Amino acid sequence: MRRTVTTLAVALLTAIGSALAPPASAAPARTPTGAAAGIVWGPCSDFALAQAGAQCGTLDVPVDHADPSGPKLRLALSRVAHTSAERDYQGAVLFAPNPLGGSGYTSPLLASRLPGGAAGTYDWIGFARRGLAPSVPALSCDPDYMDFDRPDYVPSAPADEVVWRNRAAGYAADCAASHPGGLLDHMKTTDTVADMESVRQALGLDRISLYAQSYGTRVAHVYSTLYPERVRRMVLDSNVDPRRDWYHANGFDQAVPLEKNLHRWFDWLAGHDASYHLGTTRAEVARVWDAQLARVRTQPAAGVIGPDEWIDVFLVASYFQQTWPLLGSAFSGWVNSGDGETLKALFTQLSQRGNDNTYAALLAEICTDGPYPADWATWRRDSEATHADAPDTTWGNTWFNAPCLTWPARPGTPVTVDGTRVASALLVDGTADAATPFAGSLEVRARYPHSALVAVDGGVDHGGTPSGNPCVDGAIARYLADGTLPTRRPGRQADQTCAPLPDPEPLG
Repeated sequence: MRRTVTTLAVALLTAIGSALAPPASAAPARTPTGAAAGIVWGPCSDFALAQAGAQCGTLDVPVDHADPSGPKLRLALSRVAHTSAERDYQGAVLFAPNPLGGSGYTSPLLASRLPGGAAGTYDWIGFARRGLAPSVPALSCDPDYMDFDRPDYVPSAPADEVVWRNRAAGYAADCAASHPGGLLDHMKTTDTVADMESVRQALGLDRISLYAQSYGTRVAHVYSTLYPERVRRMVLDSNVDPRRDWYHANGFDQAVPLEKNLHRWFDWLAGHDASYHLGTTRAEVARVWDAQLARVRTQPAAGVIGPDEWIDVFLVASYFQQTWPLLGSAFSGWVNSGDGETLKALFTQLSQRGNDNTYAALLAEICTDGPYPADWATWRRDSEATHADAPDTTWGNTWFNAPCLTWPARPGTPVTVDGTRVASALLVDGTADAATPFAGSLEVRARYPHSALVAVDGGVDHGGTPSGNPCVDGAIARYLADGTLPTRRPGRQADQTCAPLPDPEPLG
């Protein structure tokens, strides 16, 4: 997946404005108010957490959980405490950290978006997964790797591929040089899952509930496979397909759906031509798009926004519909007024320019969860075949993942996801989700027989619950309140279907 868009785009959105329900389970033991077996809760230095009245703490865990007496790292945790009476307390919801969208440290703030009073009956726990600031150490290999005006993603000759392969290999070598102490060998999903189990133990709870979004769903899948008896309830938003390895799931499986969603945005722009003046049909908008890609290839916008940066900025539209108005204004501003400074500012924000912490930690996980093809010929063949159907979205993902070709850590063996022993789970996904295509949620539903799937018909938005959609948010709130799930339907299908939120209106 191109640059870590999930958390960044959510911040951008803020800136712009039951038949299968299991028997009611007893509430877990109360979490202590102050110290919890290794966690001392106190004030938060993060502004958003502090404003919400959250508490923060740390927990030391082994770098290698197989060597508990060996070197340690320090996890940063946050907690939004329950507000209910003690008799209504239901334990803790632990966020499975999303390696794509960021650390998970501020995820407990999402609880305030849920309708009703169910959120107040839980403590909401987040943590910055290993390698992510403010946990210590935080990975960084080359802060300027995702900079302005990089070589064109799409190679026009073999020499262009060599340039990008050398860049990717150089980044992997920088990671080896920057982190020689063994942490890179212990950045797998299974290591994060072991950290989650350490958090559960430190909280003093026999069982916890989980909330996962985007790539965090794979973390929750693995946790619930290895520790099914520890899972009370589980919300999984936008599921990674457990049949697919990261080579496919984080690249080629997404390319065509991302391209389709980009064209959905073109349709929307065409429908609002009075605001954007980019064309009245998808084809007209696409012609303008192609012309501008060619233009910035030879004359970068604001001197620094070439075709790579152009794609990185506007591809956010394929993940989140609510970004369409802002990105439409940026597109129109460049085409009709020559405003490249807005594109420059958006790229700086969305790509976390000058900070590769999230990117380095993501690669450290996906490059080692399982093996990647070792020969470049396979990567080239798959990229060329997919590019034919997804010319805007394929090669960027290939180069995003290319450091895995020479990653300086041993790959592990992926865990086979098995949810047969998990008491219950609520799955949510949009049928037009491109980053984690809907087929993945259907597969997870099949592997978790005590689950139910809520589908957003035509929904594009990825991993963004609670989203303000009353149908979806209501289903989540009911499930967290008392375990109620939609009635499970026969066969391979969703159990409840919600309409998406209305299309956004143009800015101004």
